[in-house]
Amino acid sequence: MTAVTAAAATAQAAAPAPPRRGMLGADFQTFLQMLTVQMRHQDPLNPMQASDFAVQLATFSGVEQQVLTNQLLEGLTVQMGAAGLADFAGWVGMEAQAVAPAHFAGTPIRLSPPIPAIADRAELVVRNAFGTEVDRREIPLAAGDYLWDGKGSDGLPLPEGSYSFELVSHADGAPIAAAPVPVWSRVAEVRLRDGAVHLLLPGGIEIPAAAVAALRPPA
Repeated sequence: MTAVTAAAATAQAAAPAPPRRGMLGADFQTFLQMLTVQMRHQDPLNPMQASDFAVQLATFSGVEQQVLTNQLLEGLTVQMGAAGLADFAGWVGMEAQAVAPAHFAGTPIRLSPPIPAIADRAELVVRNAFGTEVDRREIPLAAGDYLWDGKGSDGLPLPEGSYSFELVSHADGAPIAAAPVPVWSRVAEVRLRDGAVHLLLPGGIEIPAAAVAALRPPA
């Protein structure tokens, strides 16, 4: 081990622990203390050159500036996200269309089945929160919304909970496509999470705002 390496190791052990927020860029005084200890423990027959100290100082300063720059960028990101959040305030109370589970609490759920033009029959498949199929029914081929009444295959009302929907399209007696069905849900709240805007829907369901395909006043 060289004298410089040994001195650096000794300095690291002797220097106080850096504060939580800082790592390398938190406290310039810490660097000065480390440098002082390193000078005390250097080999007097092979002392460090002034240029070596200058390089260390320049390196530390560069790292410190990079840390500060990252902190400033993080702050700007949060501020920009908060500004974007205000743009979505008008969404609260509106109906948003998105491919997502829907919460059933006794009130029919409005769906927008993507029925292909070539289909001659369409089936709506409903699954509960555990992925179990609870309803399968044939629905009209007419374009527009479809109102799911919340009843299972036995004709009885299903319990309150989260349900997802899939459309299976048929042509000439054979299935040709299966696709998730977008649902209409009332927006209860707008949130900022990880720098992105999310919408809180009934039943605690949360989706990114970017997943919304359409927005309208409540039906």
